[in-house]
Amino acid sequence: MFVLGIIPARFGSSRLEGKPLKDICGKPMIQHVYERVKLSKLLNEVIVATDDERIVEAVRNFGGKAQMTSIDHKNGTDRIAEVARNIEADIVVNIQGDEPLIDPRMIDEAIQPMLDDKDLKTCTLCRPILSEEDIHNPHVVKTVFDLHGNALLFSRAPIPYPRNKEVYKTYEHIGVYVYKKDFLMQYVKMPQTPLEITESLEQLRILENGIRMKVVEVTVPYEGLSVDTQADLDRVREIMKQRAA
Repeated sequence: MFVLGIIPARFGSSRLEGKPLKDICGKPMIQHVYERVKLSKLLNEVIVATDDERIVEAVRNFGGKAQMTSIDHKNGTDRIAEVARNIEADIVVNIQGDEPLIDPRMIDEAIQPMLDDKDLKTCTLCRPILSEEDIHNPHVVKTVFDLHGNALLFSRAPIPYPRNKEVYKTYEHIGVYVYKKDFLMQYVKMPQTPLEITESLEQLRILENGIRMKVVEVTVPYEGLSVDTQADLDRVREIMKQRAA
């Protein structure tokens, strides 16, 4: 099976304009992401999908692959679908372009179930939440899944209600998405669904259409740091400086 990794990277950002090109220890952020993703053992190819020529130029300058997409896409899924549509691939992986500390082993953990189960259409990741603050933080998306690891719900609210904390952990959803290509092409054509709109979580469209989505608990450490603000950027720079020391 040919597994294609696509990194959506939008130049515009309300909180940190042009963040894919922000310098982190001598490299643009998108280069850090790209180089980490390329270490995956199960990806056959990696492409950056962007709406800005400056990002295309930056990626090609460090030897990566990039493709321009429409500026009108509402989300990263629509952006990766535009790129994947014209590439022969069996599986497409959506990897966030603002996580320069991503562990490539996580990507492989998300892909492997798709290789093992020919009937599985989509897969994603999670990890236990250890902080009470994160459980109640609406920016930390939670998930619950059945005994077979299939998603039951995603929510910004604390789910499940922790009446008996010792029975079930609270899990954070990690935004790496793996799709069978043919399903991805169907998915982006589906109309938005009520829960998706209410929570502003596009993966709920999958569940509301009755489609099985596997959730894999990562076994490797996860930094969980998306660069959305200047403070996030400063923190990542400091972490990378410490690692290089």
